[in-house]
Amino acid sequence: MARLGHGKISKARKKLIRPKEKKGITKYLKELEVGQKAVVKLDSSSQNYPHPRHQGLIGEIVEKRGRGYVLKVRVGNSYKKIITSPEHLKEIQAQQAKK
Repeated sequence: MARLGHGKISKARKKLIRPKEKKGITKYLKELEVGQKAVVKLDSSSQNYPHPRHQGLIGEIVEKRGRGYVLKVRVGNSYKKIITSPEHLKEIQAQQAKK
């Protein structure tokens, strides 16, 4: 019997599925502002995405670092900083962020 893998994307097949009609370059050129709320939405077509356990977490953009952004999210009772590129972030309005 084969042994299960323990890598970064093990047991994350459904989180990394991407619709075929979603193509384009605008998500790579997206500009976000510091203080804006964003949700982590993984894009498997682009490498260097955050760990799949952070999929769907809402956080605040703390700073811009190079081409990427630093996102502060709450995990349990602590806050974590996730460094990722803009194609893995989706901005949300203030009314949606309260939920």
